[in-house]
Amino acid sequence: MVPPVQVSPLIKTARWSALLVGMIYGKQRYDYLKPIAAEEKQVDEEEKKQREEQERIYKQLAEANSDTILK
Repeated sequence: MVPPVQVSPLIKTARWSALLVGMIYGKQRYDYLKPIAAEEKQVDEEEKKQREEQERIYKQLAEANSDTILK
């Protein structure tokens, strides 16, 4: 078995510092993007409702046009 490698304390400190900086940056980025995503989701839901309403209207019109006495 190979003995463990001795890593420099400077390298250890740099790695832990990079990890913590990355976590802090990720949290800030998440907090920045969260309201934007919520707004986009709300807009998508409104568009979906409008699209479904139009599809329902088109379906009713198609049924009304196909229902004739002359079948």
